[in-house]
Amino acid sequence: MSTLRAENKICVITGAASGLGAAARDLLAGEGATVIGFDVAEPVSPDPLLFRVDVSDEHAVAAAVARVACEYGRIDVLVNNAGIPGPRKPAHEVTAEEFDRVFAVNVRGTWLCTKHVIPHMLTAGRGSIVNMSSMYGLVGNALIPAYHATKGAIRLMTKADAVTYAPHGIRVNSVHPGSIETHSPASVRADKTEKALAYNRRTLESIPLGRRGEPIDIAYGVLYLASDESRYLTGSELVIDGGYTAR
Repeated sequence: MSTLRAENKICVITGAASGLGAAARDLLAGEGATVIGFDVAEPVSPDPLLFRVDVSDEHAVAAAVARVACEYGRIDVLVNNAGIPGPRKPAHEVTAEEFDRVFAVNVRGTWLCTKHVIPHMLTAGRGSIVNMSSMYGLVGNALIPAYHATKGAIRLMTKADAVTYAPHGIRVNSVHPGSIETHSPASVRADKTEKALAYNRRTLESIPLGRRGEPIDIAYGVLYLASDESRYLTGSELVIDGGYTAR
């Protein structure tokens, strides 16, 4: 008897080329899933399971989802992980273009992928959708207000979809990572300005476990929500933040 936690599942993960998405992709694949990644970045080397997709572009999303469904017959799991941090400045300094861009990727992208995957899950009568929010979808902090707003929107979109699709056997949950060492150049931790350094110090000092997490910590949460182990869980918030929001 197999002990693989995601055996035979067909999974789509957005933002899968690096960071949290790559960690979740590798873990799910290692647990028996077939994982198709969507990412706007070009793969470093040819990868038939990594599609170049801008999640804010409905035509691109629709085509990619249709391709997965055609090639594999179904989609069991959708992980809406793609996201960008947006501008690191207070609300009165954010431009309309910057605001619209972060919402286009983080919120519109999550909605579009859900929109086009849901019909396939409805046909199957089952499915699991995992939306990547943040600890800043639960509490506020300074420096990146547009990003925080998108993560709060994802949190409540998750709950609305959970209620809507539960009668059809489709579960929808959100993951709320804390401060994670992704080593991304776009991360606020790569910013060496005085404001960013102070922000990083405050964040680290506020984590009861005393350290930042690693991508694998989030990947295990995604695996749980993607697997049948969480079959009675929907509309929930899985907070993986080292205790940051427990204060």
